[in-house]
Amino acid sequence: MGRPRTNDEAVKERLVVCATEMLATRPRESVTVRAVAAAAETSTTAVYSLFGGKDGLIGAVRDRAVAGLFQDVSAVPASEDPLADLYALAVAYRRWGRGHSHLYTVLFGGVQSFDPSGEVGVDDPIRPLLTAIDRAVTASVLAGEATSIALSMWAAMHGLVTLELAGALDAATAEAAFGSTMHAVLRGWTTPAVFSGLRGAEAAS
Repeated sequence: MGRPRTNDEAVKERLVVCATEMLATRPRESVTVRAVAAAAETSTTAVYSLFGGKDGLIGAVRDRAVAGLFQDVSAVPASEDPLADLYALAVAYRRWGRGHSHLYTVLFGGVQSFDPSGEVGVDDPIRPLLTAIDRAVTASVLAGEATSIALSMWAAMHGLVTLELAGALDAATAEAAFGSTMHAVLRGWTTPAVFSGLRGAEAAS
């Protein structure tokens, strides 16, 4: 009887899924090649054959998370309203985090660090946000340095999504807090003329 295949796509997928769950729910040091292979019902040889080892497997998990988040935020269409576009990007970020909680936890729990001042890759999830911010600054809707604006937006988004995923906020509270906080962050970066217009519209309503 021949030896079972250890390098097919089904095994590869199981390893990535199991590694993702374990990295999101266990201490990093407990996620060993042997533990992941056992959870995926395969051998340690498969991990080395498919990924080159633990680091390669963790890299595959990170790449999946980055690609998934990029796909969702880059799918947000641009409109004539830069502020509405930025809010839509924030909503897409939250929706992806809620729908892929383990990948989100792995991505922002130590496997991937957020560096808005570093070089932005073609498929980096920060790229659509920076592009929208640049549009808003060019249109004199926002005033400030793009990476600083992006960092403040990310800090607010990440904090709220993390609290929501941890169960610290119920659904209604999370929904209300996300909307009010993101609008406040965006409003804080607007130019004086836009800020006055927004405040005037709020007072009128």
